Amino acid sequence: MLRVLGTETEFGIIARSSRHPDPVNNSLRLISHCPRLPAPKALWDYENENPFLDARGFKVEGEPERPGASYNRQLNKILPNAGRLYVDGAHPEYSTPECSNPREVVAYERAGDSLVAECLAALNAKQGEEEFLVYRNNSDGKGNSFGYHENYLVSRKVPFEHIAAVLLPFFVTRPIFCGAGKVGAENGTDPTTYQISQRADFLECLFDLNTMVHRPIINTRDEPHTQLAHSRRLHVIVGDANMCEVSTFLKIGTTAIIIDMLEHQGDLPRIELADPVMAVKQVSRDLTIKSSLALQNRQHTTALAVQQAFLHAAHSFYRTRELSPVTKEVLIRWESVLNQLEQDPAMLEREIDWVAKRRLIESYMDRKRCSWQDSRVAMMDLQYHDVRPTKGLYYTLERSGKIERLTHEEEIQRAGHTAPAHTRAFFRGACLKRFPQQVYGMSWTSVLLESADRTITRIPLMDPYRGTQSLTQELLQDIDSVDQLLSRLAL
Repeated sequence: MLRVLGTETEFGIIARSSRHPDPVNNSLRLISHCPRLPAPKALWDYENENPFLDARGFKVEGEPERPGASYNRQLNKILPNAGRLYVDGAHPEYSTPECSNPREVVAYERAGDSLVAECLAALNAKQGEEEFLVYRNNSDGKGNSFGYHENYLVSRKVPFEHIAAVLLPFFVTRPIFCGAGKVGAENGTDPTTYQISQRADFLECLFDLNTMVHRPIINTRDEPHTQLAHSRRLHVIVGDANMCEVSTFLKIGTTAIIIDMLEHQGDLPRIELADPVMAVKQVSRDLTIKSSLALQNRQHTTALAVQQAFLHAAHSFYRTRELSPVTKEVLIRWESVLNQLEQDPAMLEREIDWVAKRRLIESYMDRKRCSWQDSRVAMMDLQYHDVRPTKGLYYTLERSGKIERLTHEEEIQRAGHTAPAHTRAFFRGACLKRFPQQVYGMSWTSVLLESADRTITRIPLMDPYRGTQSLTQELLQDIDSVDQLLSRLAL
């Protein structure tokens, strides 16, 4: 499975006292404590960014972000792994570098979590107390939701309408194995004690360009970060920010498989839900995974049956194709998880967030003889996602061996300071390592280098499959200056 993939995680930040009421300033404070920046004065290059293009063929009104140099440096931290830590709206946000498979995404997400925890520790140490808290989740429990976005490079030969029609039922039902779990309900939705997904209550329409209001199941942003004519970046905003590595691996891996089938004209299920927005909330509240979902043809199905249909189609598709080890692992895990969900979801307490969190909370409720409405239960819901390794309840489960791991600590540490080898991120990371003082700016699609005569040269990186370790090995060999590099590139 070689496909350009990446994720963006918005973190919730809370100040304990009223001295720090502004979440934007708090987010800026947090990322200002980012350690080990190779090029701390480098700018983020907004040249090729335009979030106002809609995949349905039009452009909405709006001005792309173009902050001045000083504020640009405050907003953006370019990381040694070629990822990005920045402030988006009122939240600190971490973007992985471009990865090449879902296993890699898991490691780079974990590296981002560790980095944010380091920033928080440094910020609180400066305050002299634990003034700030940061959570990797999607809701503050007070009606505010913040995002987790997946990105998949897709051939533009596949019509967007076809992509949307196939993925709509897939996204509606996918939370049964990648929901993060949530106590209660928000956004004016029907009350419940516990539900599978944190984002479900905040999804309000089928298609839209917005990510902060009128949140859609299918986001229509057409900002590819590559050649517009050849590829699109499928920008997925419906997913939860998972703590469990298996949930993240399946969330990214199964979606990448469906995209692979779309590009190669695989035989995919065509399932038309009667009301997908209502079905999202219905699936989230169905802890048995057996609730009936209405179809447009007046028949019914279940979330499990929908996922089984996609799995069966994937097995048929790959039966005559060579399987990469990662794709094989996704298929095996997908089938195993669906089988266990069919038998008893509780069997997945070591692998799936919503099951692990539910088991943890119900165990506490039994000991304390309290209800779902108890304020301590709501606090546990948040604390499960606390990024502090010594405080987060997820990390407590992980340390005690109650959660299955896919990564090891050395792998996470390496992902924190080394760019992925099989995408253009490698070249950006190499420039940061070799010429940290000469990196004037950077983006997903460019590196701006300052040569000896102070000239700024933009090296375009529009093709995300170039700039890899194998393709740049000869180019970078025995290079020790920017001018030598530019000479070889003949720019």
